[in-house]
Order: sequence, then C-alpha cells, then structure tokens
Amino acid sequence: MNGGKFADDVAASSSRRGFLARVGAVVMGVTGAKTVGSLVAPGEAEAYHFCGHIYTTDSCPHPTGLPRIDSKGLPIRAKNGRPVDDLGRYVDRDGLPVDDDGDPLTDADGALLPAATRTAVCAATADVYGFKPHVDGAWYRCCGGHVRKLVDCCGSVRNRINGDKALTGYCYKGRKVFCVMYYDTKVKC
Repeated sequence: MNGGKFADDVAASSSRRGFLARVGAVVMGVTGAKTVGSLVAPGEAEAYHFCGHIYTTDSCPHPTGLPRIDSKGLPIRAKNGRPVDDLGRYVDRDGLPVDDDGDPLTDADGALLPAATRTAVCAATADVYGFKPHVDGAWYRCCGGHVRKLVDCCGSVRNRINGDKALTGYCYKGRKVFCVMYYDTKVKC
C-alpha cells in the first residue's frame, strides 16, 4: 500500500477534513437524488407543458387550458376529449351547452342557454393575433400508450406567441409556427 494513500485514508476517517468529506458526499447524494427525482417521466410531461412537446413554442390559446383538438381542429377538453365551445362549456351534438352529465344548461328561469361559437383553435388564435391561419404539418409522439399528433398553427408571422423569433417547424411556403396544439389518436404505441 502507498504511504501517502494510507495517510489520506486515515485522515479521511478520523479528521475534520474526513468528516467534511463525508458530509459533502451525503449532501451531493441527496441533491443528486432530488435532481433525479425531479426529472419528468414521459407520461408526466403534461404537468410541464404537454406530453410529447418540450416547452419551446407555447400552446395556442384554448378555452380550457391545454390545447387539445379533435380531428377538425376544434377544441375538446384535455382530460376526457369531450367537445367544448369557445367559452369552455361542454356541448352536445347540436352545439348546445351541457353540464358534466350531458344535461342542458339553463338560466335561473329554466330557459335553455344559447349555443356559443365553437371555432377551430388555430383560427381563433389567428383572429386574436391578426394573421391568416394555416395548419400545415405535424409530428407524432407516443403519450399515454397512444400516438399523439402534435400540430403547428402556422402563419406569416415574425414572432411566436411567446414573443421570441418564430421558427419554421412543420410550416410550409415561408410560414412560421405561432403556437402548438395536439390531437390524441386511437392508435396504440
């Protein structure tokens, strides 16, 4: 055994320096464990933005928060895929607002509430921000055991919804990504 290494080993096991080294190792271990524990599992990414999308371009404005859309680009509730109007209320097949159980919503006098508009999310965003909307392309990820289609809302814009420079993404003909949405398919992955 090397004499210098032996001296270091003895000092490490009995001195103040050794004690601080052990405390430092414990602190680093705990910090490392917290860091590893804070990493996002693929199915839990929705808590940070939404599964399949790293937070770079923000979501398109949506009546209920997360920008889940149906196959036509219309808003649906992220949690259960039920259609919602532009006010975020559940709607039936006729577009009339309904409660959680599917019963018609009424006012205080019992009269049925009128239908609100139900606008495609990209089109509604473009109306608010003043550009012509295009849904040009998409990419796909596995989320929750099903294929998720991530969709760019494109336009002739300089900046994204988050204010920084717009990127090409999956947009065509010189258009850029303004915001993103998603569609959950029934295809298993």
